[in-house]
Amino acid sequence: MNNLTSWDTDPVQAFKEFVVSDAFAKTAQRLRADGTLKAVSTESAKTYVFMFANAVAWITEQGKTLTTVTSGDLVRFVSRVDGGKPVLNSKIGYRYLRLLERCYQHLGVVPNPAKQAILATDRAELPKDDPGRALSPEQLQRFFDALPADPPRGKRVVPFSGWNHRRDRAMQVVIARAGLTVSEAIGLLVHEVGNQVALDGSIDLTITPEEKHETSYEHIAPLPREGVAELRPWLDERGRMVLELAMKGDFVFPANLEGAKMTKKTVYKQIKATFARAGLDTSRAGGRTLRNTFAKAQLDAGARPDELKDVLGLALERSAADYKFTRIKDDPK
Repeated sequence: MNNLTSWDTDPVQAFKEFVVSDAFAKTAQRLRADGTLKAVSTESAKTYVFMFANAVAWITEQGKTLTTVTSGDLVRFVSRVDGGKPVLNSKIGYRYLRLLERCYQHLGVVPNPAKQAILATDRAELPKDDPGRALSPEQLQRFFDALPADPPRGKRVVPFSGWNHRRDRAMQVVIARAGLTVSEAIGLLVHEVGNQVALDGSIDLTITPEEKHETSYEHIAPLPREGVAELRPWLDERGRMVLELAMKGDFVFPANLEGAKMTKKTVYKQIKATFARAGLDTSRAGGRTLRNTFAKAQLDAGARPDELKDVLGLALERSAADYKFTRIKDDPK
């Protein structure tokens, strides 16, 4: 066992040093496609530090340290309930246990209490998440009808006036029609949009980890004819903006003329605004709801989970199968 002194006396500082090291990267279950280690991004490191500090604070409240905490204690940590509601949903609870497992693995603690906690719960005993939300076909059509702005047509008094609204419209359609995550949409690059149109009018979006979430799998997401009809006019306008306004960067949906990347928070607000205009319930209204709707429609149409896994860029077939449990929520009265 490695020396645990610093991890017991100042665990957060010890973790801060660990999370940015190659040692932390070696504890990951997934490597780059070429098998090399990949250090976590600055943003991911901040998230991990926050999670670790939160876990340590609870452990300290129990009068224990990383050395003395047991697997039973960790099961209690992820299973906490406040006001009748779980503090952590099952996925987040598992991520906490997995993060602690990596720490104990690095420190050579045997048996690994976090690993034992994972095996003890098998994720089945953790507080259950509410089913994901999806839209009915009628609700989805209302969402499309409430999208901001029309595609660019004809001449305008002021060139490119309202371009950002047409960008938002195209992005929301692409998320809904191709089942992209918001991270994949805001990180979509021009060269990832296929030029070859299939017989059914679709094009392929080649989603890579570049400019997206660091754990994204490279995959092909077909964009159907209806999505292409919205994306192409925006790409044409974007191309003219590059020539006439010197718009910079390679993002399909840039935040500004400097070519900056849009933020997930901004896209969330824009999608929620479309939900509101459509008269749909705005609770849990975001890109995830559109992705859920896409995935559920694919399964309902007969797609197999292994096929959907590849379209969505998921690691596990069971993750794709889970979309069948999404629920359609009635409109607000």
